[in-house]
Amino acid sequence: MALTLPATAAVAAPGGGGGHGGGHGGGCENRSNNTYEKLLHCVTVGGVLEHMEELQKIADNSTDPVYPGTRAAGTDGYADSVDYVAGLLQEAGYEVSFTDVEITFNFPAELEQLTPVAAEYETGVYTGSGSGEVSGAVVPVDLNLTGDRASTSGCEADDFAGLDLSGPADIVLIQRGTCTFGLKAQNADAAGAEAVIVMNQGNSPDREPLFIGDATSLDLEGTQPADYDVPVVGASFADGVALSQPGSTARVNVLPSETRTDRNVIAELPGKNRDNVVMAGAHLDSVIEGPGINDNGSGSAALLETALAMANLRPENTLRFAWWAGEEQGLLGSAAYVEGLPAAELDRIALYMNYDMVGSPNHIFMVYDADQSTFPAPEGVPIPEGSTAIEDVYESFYTAIGQPYDDTEFSGRSDYEAFILAGIPSSGLFTGAEEIKTEEQAAIWGGTAGDAFDPCYHQACDTIANLDLFALDVNSDLIAFAMLTFAYSTESVNGVVGKQVPGRPFTLPEPAGPEGTFAEDGGGGLAHSHHAVA
Repeated sequence: MALTLPATAAVAAPGGGGGHGGGHGGGCENRSNNTYEKLLHCVTVGGVLEHMEELQKIADNSTDPVYPGTRAAGTDGYADSVDYVAGLLQEAGYEVSFTDVEITFNFPAELEQLTPVAAEYETGVYTGSGSGEVSGAVVPVDLNLTGDRASTSGCEADDFAGLDLSGPADIVLIQRGTCTFGLKAQNADAAGAEAVIVMNQGNSPDREPLFIGDATSLDLEGTQPADYDVPVVGASFADGVALSQPGSTARVNVLPSETRTDRNVIAELPGKNRDNVVMAGAHLDSVIEGPGINDNGSGSAALLETALAMANLRPENTLRFAWWAGEEQGLLGSAAYVEGLPAAELDRIALYMNYDMVGSPNHIFMVYDADQSTFPAPEGVPIPEGSTAIEDVYESFYTAIGQPYDDTEFSGRSDYEAFILAGIPSSGLFTGAEEIKTEEQAAIWGGTAGDAFDPCYHQACDTIANLDLFALDVNSDLIAFAMLTFAYSTESVNGVVGKQVPGRPFTLPEPAGPEGTFAEDGGGGLAHSHHAVA
């Protein structure tokens, strides 16, 4: 290669950037960073960390009356995150706009065991849950609490056959596994339950803690809405075991939800070609459990630093950056955005790149498997033509810098879903969530076998300490590299001829190929899902 790609061999210290959008300083804020050398010099891990530290401060300082300490949808912390991102983009000269997104705001739930022991358990409300207070008998449904703990609990109407749910306050206890939470809840409601507790599966360390998911859909693609109106809450595996004891009674309390309005942040930099838009996005909201600094402060911050470093560019193609609202509730912000665009505007979007968790502390490098070289896409998930060309840029970059990578399933289970459903070529990066790192993966990427890629996934400990600086550094470079590549030409994706990126010419190597470290049914750490599947 004629080009030496910087900033991937060493990691800067936290706070080592030269100001927002400034990277190393030296005029980064004032010049057109129109070559790979200049742009990657200016996009530093120190600069990205400054943004992540600010997001941490926003969460720490949030006095939201319901969920302080977070940046979750519908909270003061999310609103302050929007102001932070939008303010920097406006200062940099971007055309910044906002799109309103209606979100369902759930209040804290209560789960209390009454007999044969008295205990209060940590819980949360599933998206789509009904409301109400129910005190009554706990009725286990087809649980598997020993051995491999494989579970189809609640997935079939027959699972409820023979159970007495004729009383006025029956609470069914369902185990996570196999099918969507929405299908489990609908089956329980149809069988006569007045409330549902979904306990985690307990078949691996990542499926032991409390887990709260999306129970709005009967199918993975979200095309069949679940139909039920009973309260649905979560429990850890251990708490579920306690609740499964004979003679167990419990109290479930879910307050009525509210509809609130959040905002996506959209920043645009017009190019010579106004009708060929290169778009990238990251979700800005956290879960209610914590500040969400890896999920997804990492993708949000890396994208923000890239945008600021490119603010003075005069690109061939129009650039559009997005920070999405309500992703943790079921991809709400990106779906609302795409649904709100007329066909002519959708036709202008050449491609979309998605960045959801790019600095996981026990990471591996993964790329959405658009060419299906490892994982067939799930049934019903389209892969628009041109998506493979985006994947190839990511993989060739990893190859060029000598970093091994693997595939993650092209599942549509993050904010690129709405784009691929609209026929827009898409791909993205991912460093892992709750799936457990294997010995083979630890040998290739380092880290700790037997621990989750992100042990703090959807927990209060997803703080500024919950990241790997090297992974964040490499992926920040790659996010900038890909954006600059397509800023000048999308010919490989959609056939629109552009021009060569300024600076010394070079050719990326052919992708080395994925490492193939996942089982065929493993999905490639696909827990960048949003959570329809158990």
